[in-house]
Amino acid sequence: MSMINLVLIVLFIIAQLAYLCTMLIEIYFITRPVNRVDMEEIKDISQDDYPDIILFYPVLRELESTMRTTFVSLENLHYPTEKFRIIAIPNDNDLPTVESLERLAREFPFLSVMPVPPTSDPRWNVVWDDWQANQNAYWFHKGPRAGVRDLPPKKTRQLIYAFYTTYANNPFKGDFLVDYIDADSAPPANHFQAAAVGMRHYDVLQATNIAGNLLDTMPASWFAFDHLCWDANKYGHLTANGHHPYWVLGKGLFFKASDLKQLGGFHPWMTIEDPEVGMRFWKNGKTLGLIEAPLVEEVPETLSNGITQRKRWVAGFFQSLDTPLKEMGFSRYERFKAWLNFLPCLSFWFNSVGIPVGIWALVEWAKGTSPLPHWTVYLSAFNVLCFALLLLGQYVITWRRTALVLPSRFKRLWYLIRVNPISLMIFWLVWMIPLWKGWRMYRKDAGLVWERTIKINANNDIVREIVASEHAEDAASTTPAGAVPQAR
Repeated sequence: MSMINLVLIVLFIIAQLAYLCTMLIEIYFITRPVNRVDMEEIKDISQDDYPDIILFYPVLRELESTMRTTFVSLENLHYPTEKFRIIAIPNDNDLPTVESLERLAREFPFLSVMPVPPTSDPRWNVVWDDWQANQNAYWFHKGPRAGVRDLPPKKTRQLIYAFYTTYANNPFKGDFLVDYIDADSAPPANHFQAAAVGMRHYDVLQATNIAGNLLDTMPASWFAFDHLCWDANKYGHLTANGHHPYWVLGKGLFFKASDLKQLGGFHPWMTIEDPEVGMRFWKNGKTLGLIEAPLVEEVPETLSNGITQRKRWVAGFFQSLDTPLKEMGFSRYERFKAWLNFLPCLSFWFNSVGIPVGIWALVEWAKGTSPLPHWTVYLSAFNVLCFALLLLGQYVITWRRTALVLPSRFKRLWYLIRVNPISLMIFWLVWMIPLWKGWRMYRKDAGLVWERTIKINANNDIVREIVASEHAEDAASTTPAGAVPQAR
């Protein structure tokens, strides 16, 4: 046997064992129970018992048209107006966005604007005083940034100021729920009602999301498939009756304000706040429920924008799974389970070896000259079978979930063709770029500036179509038989 063949055989075996581990992790996740919010319960809840809700809208240099599309969806929320507030939170030096929001506030009366001052402003004392007295805000007490008040200019900083300021000037009589969304998020009409139902059973709620522009470009199709795999499928299994450390998705989620204050608010030094705050809530016994009705959002339409977005995710995953777990008191077993959330994403690295040596093995097998031991062939066949079944299941979920944004069956079929297995293999090789860049960001302690994902108001049409459809359903449900439905 030549040295080259020996090396290829070893690489093939390593790759197949790595794929086996990945498959076992996938099986572990899909066997965890999903704790869903049952919207059938809404009819049992009086509107007087609905919780009060504050939705924060952090934005940075956003197009006015993008924000208007979001407000068109928020305008359609089915919830008593006296029980919620929607507060946009731009930086006070982001003057074009502040001016746009002030114009939009005249168009959408439910909107208020809270410009966020620099951290040197005395209005931030409400944050410093609380963190100083709260050991759950461990970043303010330990480590190289203990006591540092010059927080990085990111979405998290805006959320921190808005939350503590609002909590100190509570517009309601008691506790309230905190929700926040991204600049392009378009929640469904029953988004707040889902919170009214879900908070009767769980401490944290997370809504799923779906891309509305998934057919605009090939990169958009790929990036949308990420969300379909994770947000719309695997993520729900993190609820797991409270037995698995969960992340949140950074938009469309609900916390009780009292819980958020008690647990220290948001960690300001993470590239993304989502994984850390979720695991901090889990460690403190807070359970997670899943809201299946999705927010409609944009995905990047170019490779470069998508890679920028994903490298931030990767850096944030590494950061969250490092020192924070020890500071929060995770045991070794709990840290192991927390890392399982990231391993399926990390496993894209295996493809750099697995795909080329797999092609080599397939060619040798077809020629009848395969030097591989028989057991490795059985192992690879098992991996391929598991992969095929998982992918088939994912395609079924994709078909169902995309019906909201692709009512046409032809378009849904076209989307499935675009994300065929060969196309996905190419995409998963592309994923190695943000994995590498994100790892470097983590190692260099970067990610302290908000590298925003550029929004282009790509969902202008689909959001308005969905809202119009919801209006039509409302009219039909309230119009007596034989009567002509009235415009809303």
